[in-house]
Amino acid sequence: MSSPSAPALRHRMDPPIRQEWLAQWQEEIIEPELPIVDPHHHLWDVPDWDTRYLLDELLADLNTGHTITATVFLQCWSMHRAGGPEAMQPVGETEFVNGIAAMSASGNYGPTRVCAGIVGFADLLLGAHVQEVLEAHIQAAGGPGGRFKGIRHAVAWDAEVGASAQVQPGLLGDPTFREGFSRLAPLGLSFDAWLYHPQLDELTALARAYPDTPIVLNHIGAPLGVGPYAGRRDEVFQTWAQSIRELATCQNVHVKLGGMGMGRYGNGFHELPRPPSSEALAAACQPYVDTCVEAFGSARCMFESNFPVDKGAYPYAAYWNACKRLAQGASASVKADLFRDTATRFYRL
Repeated sequence: MSSPSAPALRHRMDPPIRQEWLAQWQEEIIEPELPIVDPHHHLWDVPDWDTRYLLDELLADLNTGHTITATVFLQCWSMHRAGGPEAMQPVGETEFVNGIAAMSASGNYGPTRVCAGIVGFADLLLGAHVQEVLEAHIQAAGGPGGRFKGIRHAVAWDAEVGASAQVQPGLLGDPTFREGFSRLAPLGLSFDAWLYHPQLDELTALARAYPDTPIVLNHIGAPLGVGPYAGRRDEVFQTWAQSIRELATCQNVHVKLGGMGMGRYGNGFHELPRPPSSEALAAACQPYVDTCVEAFGSARCMFESNFPVDKGAYPYAAYWNACKRLAQGASASVKADLFRDTATRFYRL
């Protein structure tokens, strides 16, 4: 499977970033001293979209009042090599991000360990041949025990809503895909799963087939709210929640709590005259977050920003304020899990 072109990065339903609109948000930062590891953000520079999110732009968000101690980069088809074998081209993304991480590690850009973990892309449909690509990623980020932590091979697909990239249905059960997937655990690598809620049971089957491979579900499993799912929020929630509870029986699976600013969720935050308050964000997210934490336990849940994708719906500081509202009343150990410790453990930071 060839890698998607750069315009595939931004789904047609994800709202654009409007700085003047975001600037209207004004709140005091809640618990500014609470340490946070942000386990999911991207970096890119795509002139065709007139969009740039590199170290400067990331730092501008990180330095808005919350204490972000470290971050994890997630693949987004950014800076792939222009030449060489197609299968090896995604290693260029790891080389690029490892350079950003080295800049941050110098201490010249503040105390946050930016890109302390790197999750790249390797085409699992290469089957056993993906081993060479995985080893190249590891070497590009400092060798074994270095910054490279795993891969994300997006499989998000729906017949009506569309796909996250050039994805075909049923990949998680494909024998060749699974042969590639089986190469992760022996190399000490994890798998980030990006899919839509009707595909959650497919992930459960994969997790049961490979119980020794650490898996983290991205963006709460994407309960869709557009296309044929629009206006069916309660029905979708029930279907999603049932699948989430079943997935949680797989002890090798964790879940990221975030991504709810994406347009395909149907929350409509970007349609408001001004950015949503953290109270409004927390209220919208609470049923999903509570369901995940109840099913997985805090030791397998982590808040994530999904920036800059979610930046079209709310500011970075607003999101973390909302998370802190969601965690109000939780014990110190539970809060530590949700904001820092689960991500630190899962990504071996």
